[in-house]
Amino acid sequence: MSQLEDRIKALEKLGHFFRHISEDNPRYDPFFEVIENAQHQNGWFKKDACLMAIKAWGVALEADYISKWIGPYALTTQAQPKTIAVIMAGNIPLVGLHDLISIWISGHKALVKCATKDNLLIPFLVSTDPFLESMTTFTKGKLEGFDAVIATGSNNAARYFDHYFSKYPHIIRKNKNGIAVLDGTESTSDLEGLGKDMLQYYGLGCRNVSKLYLPKNFDLNQIFGGLYPYAHVIEMNKYANNYDYNKAVYLMSEFDFLENGFFMLREEKAISSPIATAHYEFYDDPTSLSKHLEEQQEHIQCIVSNAGITGAIAFGQAQNPALWDYADGVDTLAFLKSL
Repeated sequence: MSQLEDRIKALEKLGHFFRHISEDNPRYDPFFEVIENAQHQNGWFKKDACLMAIKAWGVALEADYISKWIGPYALTTQAQPKTIAVIMAGNIPLVGLHDLISIWISGHKALVKCATKDNLLIPFLVSTDPFLESMTTFTKGKLEGFDAVIATGSNNAARYFDHYFSKYPHIIRKNKNGIAVLDGTESTSDLEGLGKDMLQYYGLGCRNVSKLYLPKNFDLNQIFGGLYPYAHVIEMNKYANNYDYNKAVYLMSEFDFLENGFFMLREEKAISSPIATAHYEFYDDPTSLSKHLEEQQEHIQCIVSNAGITGAIAFGQAQNPALWDYADGVDTLAFLKSL
């Protein structure tokens, strides 16, 4: 049983750790060794990508944001803490951390199964704080002895999770993607922010923009212009291999597409797109588009736009969610509080 004040202090301490990470400080040498090992384990986890995630978490875990996040929930000390099994995704660094801190702040204990391609960073962070260690167990085997489940995976994995964990209270997350809605009034800064939303973490995150909705006659060169500040992604071997492979598939399939040497645009209705590609679709009427987006809601993680769409976020902010921006729109903390 842990006091709420202790749990808040633990999260503030973790945020402080993130905000002060520096290669010039020997205190952080062990963490940079873990980042190096994570990069060898998962070629997408380059040091820059890991540090990008750490910077975002350092902002999110500032004391004022933690207070704002938990304020509406009237959290208390758990008389009988539950054990929450967490099956984490591993597509971008620290992607499972939000579920974990939600469990900690709610006063429950976590039984964590990390993704095989991301099983170094979070266990190390937990090991730096005895309080967090006392609330967390990691396992590589079969999950046993839990009261509820939070699981994230592919659509196929989600169907399995739904069946396997049906008798437990659960949150099951599937594949979703970010989209962007443009109205033609976007500034150069907006378009460069969109480029960031498309290519941050090499486009692997569920909040990365994979589909563009554009007004009729929109000049697609503007999209490429916004992408150019991120042209360095092609220097990364795994990204370059995916770019070359997908381009070859499009050519052999005789698909129409546009490309600029490191990214491709293809007119396509599907929201999810391959690495190094974004789909786009033209629209005539904003009202009809709004109706279409409502129908596609189960496939959309977030909307980037300045076109007055309810709930949309600013260009360049797709991968900087606040603590209260829950994945899939499912309130994790309310779920945990209800147990």
